[in-house]
Amino acid sequence: MSGDIRTVIVDDDPAVQRLHAAYLADAPGFVQVGSARTGATAADLVTRADVDFVLLDMNLPDFSGIEVLHRLRIVRDWSVDVLVISSARDTTTVRQALSAQVVGYLTKPFTKEAFLQRLADYRARRVDPAGEARLPLGQGEIDALAAGRSTLAGETSDDQAPLPKGLSPATMQLIVDALDPVVAASAREVAGRTGAAVVTVRRYLDHLSRTGAVTVSHRFGARGRPEVLYRRTVG
Repeated sequence: MSGDIRTVIVDDDPAVQRLHAAYLADAPGFVQVGSARTGATAADLVTRADVDFVLLDMNLPDFSGIEVLHRLRIVRDWSVDVLVISSARDTTTVRQALSAQVVGYLTKPFTKEAFLQRLADYRARRVDPAGEARLPLGQGEIDALAAGRSTLAGETSDDQAPLPKGLSPATMQLIVDALDPVVAASAREVAGRTGAAVVTVRRYLDHLSRTGAVTVSHRFGARGRPEVLYRRTVG
């Protein structure tokens, strides 16, 4: 359909391709225009003028998704957005992907709900280019993401203070799981993901901010007060 985000799926596993294609079919505003199972095919496909968005796996049989990214940026510069969907978590791969200005890094395995939410967030930012929700990761956060470590505010150990009165560990974990380390979100967006009330979400986000478990930024609109945005701190 006219106006849909023209998407290519790149993954060497045909079963995974079919699964992601089925998920994508349920994502409003997206249409699949191609797929690739090798790096060479992907590099040719994603540099076409009719491609807007790429779901890119890093582990391909001939050369890596990083090489696909490099070729894409040479030919199409920054006119194509890429969401990495991969099980690769090594430091080098994560750093290289983020340096190529991908819009996100979704680690396998994940749920359909997580996939659809990530695409909905991306589409909202694409429709509103002024929304500066995506922030670069700091070096320590990149290293931690690659190592699979995270600071979850709902977790406590013997030397950690308990949660403040009125805050539930289960709800805290739900809020943390709804946050992304790359793409920042507002309290209202987090509330939509979790089903919790916005006022409740803000209480938890305030605590996460005070403890350093989330990083706070602001999105400035055409008028009115700036919107507060949160992303999960990894490290």
